[in-house]
Amino acid sequence: MNIIRNKQNTYALKSPLGDLGVGILLVLFLWSCPVLAQTPQELKSYLPQISGWEIANDVEIFNPENLYERIDGAAPLFLENNFREMTSMEYDSGDVYIMIQAYRHATPEDAFGMYASERSPDLTFYETGGEAQGDDQNFYFFSGCMYVKMSASDSSGEIGTVMREIAKTLAEKIDPSAGYPAVFKDFPQEGKIPHTESYTTSNYIGHEFLKHVYTCNYEKAGKKFRIFKIDCSDKEGAQTVLDQYFKFTKQTEPFAEGEKLLIKDRYNGNIPCIWKGNYIIGIYSETGDDVENSDEILNAFI
Repeated sequence: MNIIRNKQNTYALKSPLGDLGVGILLVLFLWSCPVLAQTPQELKSYLPQISGWEIANDVEIFNPENLYERIDGAAPLFLENNFREMTSMEYDSGDVYIMIQAYRHATPEDAFGMYASERSPDLTFYETGGEAQGDDQNFYFFSGCMYVKMSASDSSGEIGTVMREIAKTLAEKIDPSAGYPAVFKDFPQEGKIPHTESYTTSNYIGHEFLKHVYTCNYEKAGKKFRIFKIDCSDKEGAQTVLDQYFKFTKQTEPFAEGEKLLIKDRYNGNIPCIWKGNYIIGIYSETGDDVENSDEILNAFI
């Protein structure tokens, strides 16, 4: 997960028109961005001064068209999570550097989803931004629409401490109230496996029509399973998704909101679920085994 250092697409944040020109460019940029979007200039201004370290003047900026030049094979996953722009910044101390790559996504949910997709059980978790993890050479967190990856050229001395200090300041300035998507508050606590919450933009369990899916892993009585909650925007959207799913499974039984449903997916096993407003909530087991007390679990969402 180390960050590749490569000086391409490098820019000094200047304009021939001076500060006024930069301001005009930033206003035009923000017109095309959602609320909470940070510009490269804003992100650089958020970086704290650290004794013994210098913030490099130039930054690198990448967009969906050229991100592959920077991270190559990893780019498609970022694009699936609605990546918009990456700002690469650097701290230097002699021959040692800390590289910061700040990936801006369309929504906070997309940034969280990208972070969650790269979680590693080998790293330590921290309460930075919405959540963070790292070691003495790497640090990753999400905050607002940003997913930030930090990597140092080595792990000697206090570099890990310096990275965590930088991350804490940066995360708070991006979004001081950053956290998991609010939808996870409805998920039951019993049996939940920590740090397994995730968000999938589309193609959940191999179905293109299953989009905007929040999931969390559980274990009960020695069996592991996953609870998912699909945000279909409105009731009509939820009905459309279920219509598509039942067409795929060739189930013709009528269904209604609030009823317990059993989707007989020939590729993913039986999936108990319930339709509530604009949400579809279900239980999925990768092994295909039935999950005990599935009705009780679903009742918690009603």
